[in-house]
Amino acid sequence: MNLSRVIRRLIAGAMLSIVATGVSLGASAAEPLKIGYSDWPGWVAWQVAIDKGWFKEAGVDVKFEWFDYSASMDAYAAGKLDAVLMTNGDTLVTGAGGAKSVMVLITDYSNGNDVIVAKPGINSVLDLKGKKVAVEVGLVEHLLLRNAMQKAGMKAGDITIVNAKTNEMPQVLASRDIAAVGAWQPIVGEALKAAPGAKGIYTSADEPGLIYDVLAVNPASLKARRTEWVKVVKLWDKVVAYVNDPRTQPDAVKIMAARSGVSAAEYLPLLKGTKLLTLDEGRKAFIKGSDYKSLHGSTEVANTFNWYNKVYPFSQKVDSYIDPSLTEEK
Repeated sequence: MNLSRVIRRLIAGAMLSIVATGVSLGASAAEPLKIGYSDWPGWVAWQVAIDKGWFKEAGVDVKFEWFDYSASMDAYAAGKLDAVLMTNGDTLVTGAGGAKSVMVLITDYSNGNDVIVAKPGINSVLDLKGKKVAVEVGLVEHLLLRNAMQKAGMKAGDITIVNAKTNEMPQVLASRDIAAVGAWQPIVGEALKAAPGAKGIYTSADEPGLIYDVLAVNPASLKARRTEWVKVVKLWDKVVAYVNDPRTQPDAVKIMAARSGVSAAEYLPLLKGTKLLTLDEGRKAFIKGSDYKSLHGSTEVANTFNWYNKVYPFSQKVDSYIDPSLTEEK
């Protein structure tokens, strides 16, 4: 799928969203909040709250719907969801297509789980010069790859970008003409198995804060059901505590691994590559700044990347996508 088709698809989905959102929000406030989530540790952590019944205890009716990542954004753009768990940069992509959202909670930042995986014999980003690298164009691994290339003093034309779905990267890496792929865990683990001897040559741990993961909410849903969204946000600290506490972590990992379809032993190492943020840590990242310690600074970098690479035609107003106020409510 080429980039222009991605943009057209998002725009078409956004047009549907305008109609669908108006209908769904007006139809029944008693309907559950619908949140799309996918296979990333910072989002799978919500499975703990789901399985433990914490939303019901908090008095909020929430329905989490499981997708492949790209499909979750498509569903949001089509107005089928009230919110979606995305990266900060991808909120701009869906928003530029017309499906605006507001980042109300930072769940985590990637600290090693986003990886450029290369075949045997390739030991650095510089070794990719003149070769083909597969990423999902316009999404986070594309940004990670470009930043890695810039650090290595490479130009955009030094490699050939091949567009592919992130969940297909294990098969793509196994193909003969692809030297490396960009993916996130647990897909990275599958890619490493698909190409024996492959290894990570650059990860998000090299640039902590480049990729924040967020709960992005439809502005109309946020306005109409703010009290419920505050309850959702407040539960996040309970989730983080359960995942991080040595006494409860084994149970949390068991729950998360089951959702991802892997063993607990396979899943446990993935927690190290995802820095879950408490609400207090998230409040600090919400403070406006120009570097990766700030969600604003990180998102501005993503905006510049997206605009420069023609992911969307106009630079986005980053401030309009960020609302820390729900994390500040007592």
